[in-house]
Amino acid sequence: MSSMTFALACASHTPVMYNRTLADGDTCDAVRVSFEKMRDFVEDFDPEVIIQFGPDHFNGFNYSLMPTFCLASGAESVGDWSLPRMKLPVPEEFSLQLLDHLRSAEFDIAQSYSMMLDHGFVQMWACMFEDIDRYPLLPIFINSAAPPLPKYKRVRLLGKAVGEFAKASGKRVLFAASGGLSHDPPIARIGSATGDTRKRLLGTLVETAEDQVVREARVAEFGRQVYEGRGKIKPLNPEWDNKILDLLEARDWDAFDALNADEVIEISGAAANEILCWVAAASAMDVCKPYRVVQKDYQPAPGWIAGVGHLAAVPDS
Repeated sequence: MSSMTFALACASHTPVMYNRTLADGDTCDAVRVSFEKMRDFVEDFDPEVIIQFGPDHFNGFNYSLMPTFCLASGAESVGDWSLPRMKLPVPEEFSLQLLDHLRSAEFDIAQSYSMMLDHGFVQMWACMFEDIDRYPLLPIFINSAAPPLPKYKRVRLLGKAVGEFAKASGKRVLFAASGGLSHDPPIARIGSATGDTRKRLLGTLVETAEDQVVREARVAEFGRQVYEGRGKIKPLNPEWDNKILDLLEARDWDAFDALNADEVIEISGAAANEILCWVAAASAMDVCKPYRVVQKDYQPAPGWIAGVGHLAAVPDS
């Protein structure tokens, strides 16, 4: 069991992770090694609870009512992309205590007793442990894909408030996040969407298992076209991705406060604002104890439609 009280683990996700028809062997192997390093890091830390900030891809949240932030007091995985569908071990009482703290900190955060989590939350645990319920998990959803998006400063302050709660809790807490980095998947926009696409964004289309298979096949085909140089996509931006990792390592909160969501989309893709989740998790960690980075890996994977990054940190003592 670790003697540390707090730790940080952030990882990219992509629906087609490890698909060797969409990336070369070296890329697949490098990403797998990075996840193995992070697995060992998490196991060594042995958290009592994971507080995870994550996005959604219109699987758990939709435009019928799209919260900016939502705290789970109960959750289950959607089961997309061959991930297991199951109830997750959310510590309800701990969640309610955090809810009260956030309200006192002027965050009127939404709450769910039945939050549905897609690969944006659970894939990183599957990549590390194969199972997704190894540790108690307290999910906090951050809207990262459905405009209007939150301000970066507001997200940092949310992380700060969560960190203040964790610091006083007496628990061994892992702050986690998944999302980004460069990431330009085919995301429909509500203003221009029609037909079944609009219904899915609104949550009025009941998707069958067969529908999900068809939709996931379309995404994989999109990745294949990109991998073969035929796809229309905003290219990955490794320079930007590495800059984000460097800013997180430097704990440069002023730089993150200055980011604009629309500009981030222009720089690195329609889903690139998933780094909001990384900012929240790192801010929470920084409040508990200024940190030092012990893992910082990056691998561009165009066919996976993602710059794949890993960042882990411990208290800087």
